[in-house]
Amino acid sequence: MKLTATLASGAVALSLAAPAVAETVTVDLWSLADRSGPLRAGNIVTAAEQLNRMFEAAGSETRVEINLIETSSQGFDADALELLKAHSVGETPDIAVVAHEWIGSFVEAGLAANLEDHISANADLYADMIPNLWNSVMYKGERYGVPQDSEIRMFFVNNDILRAAGYDETFIAELPGRVEAGEFTMFDFCDLAADTVEKGAAKIGWVHRPNVGPDFQMAMASFGIDIYNEDEAKLQITKSGLENYYGWLKYCVDNGSLPADMTTFSWDSVHAAFRGGDAMGKFHGIWNVGAQMEAFGLEGAEDYFNKITWIHAPAGEKGGEPKNLSHPIAYIVGDTEQKDIAAMLVAMASQHVPNTKHAVGTNHTPINFGQTAMPKFIEKGWALIAGTPMLDYAEFMPNHAKIGQYNAITYTGVQAVETGEMSPADAAEMVIEELEIELGDDVIILD
Repeated sequence: MKLTATLASGAVALSLAAPAVAETVTVDLWSLADRSGPLRAGNIVTAAEQLNRMFEAAGSETRVEINLIETSSQGFDADALELLKAHSVGETPDIAVVAHEWIGSFVEAGLAANLEDHISANADLYADMIPNLWNSVMYKGERYGVPQDSEIRMFFVNNDILRAAGYDETFIAELPGRVEAGEFTMFDFCDLAADTVEKGAAKIGWVHRPNVGPDFQMAMASFGIDIYNEDEAKLQITKSGLENYYGWLKYCVDNGSLPADMTTFSWDSVHAAFRGGDAMGKFHGIWNVGAQMEAFGLEGAEDYFNKITWIHAPAGEKGGEPKNLSHPIAYIVGDTEQKDIAAMLVAMASQHVPNTKHAVGTNHTPINFGQTAMPKFIEKGWALIAGTPMLDYAEFMPNHAKIGQYNAITYTGVQAVETGEMSPADAAEMVIEELEIELGDDVIILD
């Protein structure tokens, strides 16, 4: 059942529908207690306060009250499971702050309302939303959520190491464009990193995260691995694509650009390798900028980009398309009696001013294009402004409950190849078998 937006005209429409007597509408808001992002819930509370002022101005005695259900779950995955449990016993919240990849599970459980009609009826409130972000809240071709924030995970390159290895300013300046054009590939990246090591400019070519996580998805996507079948709402894998992806990792280890024991590093070691000036490259997220500024003693955008270049994960072969990764947190609306007013609160919380307060305060890229022109972004969010165009190339984790298992299994192939325990072909075979055993009908084997 699709959500019909009865609130398209704002407070006026609401006041016309409101009863003559005073009424308090309680909206249950579910949110992980998150010190790093308090405005994810806070902006909904502020939206309710604004809506109450609109009711008052329209002469309506209706008021909205937010009942904040703040959980102490250890992360968004654990919180999603708690949310599903609450829904199963009839305690479905009207709004929930969630990791977007759980949306499919929430839809199948009957928890999340379809927001297509609401978004269409209130098109002006969503007109500036960065289009690619809608892909993060899609399930079977329709939108069941609203992106609450965004981020970019990309490759960082130390320009000073390139200079020390003999690369000139023209090479450095043209590198992002060559990546976007598909001229500079993943193999070229490893060759570049290896060259800086051979010339003594770097001690390590490049580093990646040392454990299971979504970052590897952008590298897989560069090799044409589409891990989600939207029509069937199932995960998928291609053996040939896996062989190419693992083959690239072996190439990087063999040419000396990637440490063979990379998967035994600690996070502290990974960060120290790049921030300490030992590694030419690293792939991770935009939230690293602050720590990089401090580590390198940098001040401001000009200083930073003289030192560091950002690129997408390059294409796996020349002429291909580069990729990066974004992992938005999202609002969903429960399929409850209050879903119409809950959806309007989400729309209000998603406007430029409240979302900018969250984004700038937490180093997240915006959800609306126009936010990058706002004074707070210009003053404090220069890195976020610079990262926003990269969203055009963003991939998202599939909205599937078993993506965590999928990532863990494909990571075993990363470990096996990098340590030399398996060839790329053998690792791909092992991973395919494990995916079939553990995921069963939830995964499609393409070849």
